[in-house]
Amino acid sequence: MHALDSFCTWLEATSVSRTLQTVEWIIPAVQTVHILAVASVVTSALMVDLRLLGLGLRDQSVQAVARRYLPFVWWPLPVLLASGATLIVAEPARALENPVFWLKMGLLAAAIVGTLASQRPLRRSARLLAVLSLAAWVGIVFAGRWIAYVQGG
Repeated sequence: MHALDSFCTWLEATSVSRTLQTVEWIIPAVQTVHILAVASVVTSALMVDLRLLGLGLRDQSVQAVARRYLPFVWWPLPVLLASGATLIVAEPARALENPVFWLKMGLLAAAIVGTLASQRPLRRSARLLAVLSLAAWVGIVFAGRWIAYVQGG
C-alpha cells in the first residue's frame, strides 16, 4: 500500500494534475463527457441485452439489434478510458485507493467480456449472458456514484 500512496502523491504533484485541480471548468467538463459516454454504453448494452432476453425489439433480429447498438458500446469505451484517466490524474488517491473504484473496474472487465461473448453465435447461454451483462453495467453505474462516498486507503 505504501507504493500506491507514494505513486498517488507523486501523480498529484505533477503539473498536469495541478492544472486539472486548479482550472475550475476542466473536471466538470470531463465528468460530463464521462457520464454521457457511460449513458451511451449502458443504454446500448441494455437494448442488446433486452433483445437477447426477448423483452424488447422483438420485431428485429438479435443480429440487427446488435449491428445497430453495439457500435455505441465500443466507440465510447476509448472516451471512457481517456476521461476516466483524466479524473484519476486529477485526484489519484480518490480513485486508486478506493475499493469501490476497483470493484467498478472489475465489473467493467466482466461487462466487456460478457458483451464480447454475446456477439458470438447465439447459444443457450445467451439469456444468462444478457442477465449478467445487465447486472454488470448496472453495478458499474452504482459503483461510479458510490466512489464519491467511500474513502480510500
